Amino acid sequence: MRLKVAFSLLAVFFAITLRGPAQSSTSNSPAQRQPVIVELFTSEGCSDCPPADALLKQLAEEQPIDGAEIIPLEEHVDYWNHQGWTDPFSSPDFTLRQNDYATSIPKSSVYTPQMIVDGRVQFIGSRAKEALEQIRAAAAQPKVHLLLTLAPGAKARTYNVELRLDPDSATPNTSSVDLYLAVTEKGLHSNPNAGENSGAALIHGPVVRQLHKLHSIKLPLAAPVTNTLNLKDNWIPSNLTVVGFLVNPKTHQIQAAGDVPIL
Repeated sequence: MRLKVAFSLLAVFFAITLRGPAQSSTSNSPAQRQPVIVELFTSEGCSDCPPADALLKQLAEEQPIDGAEIIPLEEHVDYWNHQGWTDPFSSPDFTLRQNDYATSIPKSSVYTPQMIVDGRVQFIGSRAKEALEQIRAAAAQPKVHLLLTLAPGAKARTYNVELRLDPDSATPNTSSVDLYLAVTEKGLHSNPNAGENSGAALIHGPVVRQLHKLHSIKLPLAAPVTNTLNLKDNWIPSNLTVVGFLVNPKTHQIQAAGDVPIL
């Protein structure tokens, strides 16, 4: 019952807040909008997390902020797995990533659901109004567009990814950055039979299936960076998106970002 009430209230808030005329992004194409990475640290074992998952899904689908291209990363931590339900999307790597943010973002700690925008600010992940405000603020900051190109690889379910900086956007204000590459999958859902969400039907935003720090690179790029992706058999290619972003290694703030769907 608590989950149903939370979802109902969230749906009403979306209808009022996300669809107002000032929020429309129909006049801007993705190429004209500033990419904003929105990370949600969540878990299927956490009863407070489904409304935050729903918010991230709504932000991804509606793209409600004029001037922003919201790039969602739903990262499932593993420290809720002891409650009786093992989150099938959880990874200790996401827990470590959240712990890293706790050392760099002011007044940050480790909790779920936690939303982090561009590696700069954090807040409770179900707070739709704050999410809109922080994404709008991030979109107003200069951001570098990372251009991604995909081509089928030599083997089945492999893709070659090429990453380069958009020459029409500003260069990041640091000479060395860490390059991350992620694969997200939309349309995922679960029906836990144990834990705090036992009996609930959980629907997710774009879930991070894979996230790797490739290597550190020097700027400006002398040539495009290439990498090969291997898709797992249980991933649905038409629901996948490849996300690339550049991170300041000292502050963990995101300097450049871009994405491309696998069609």
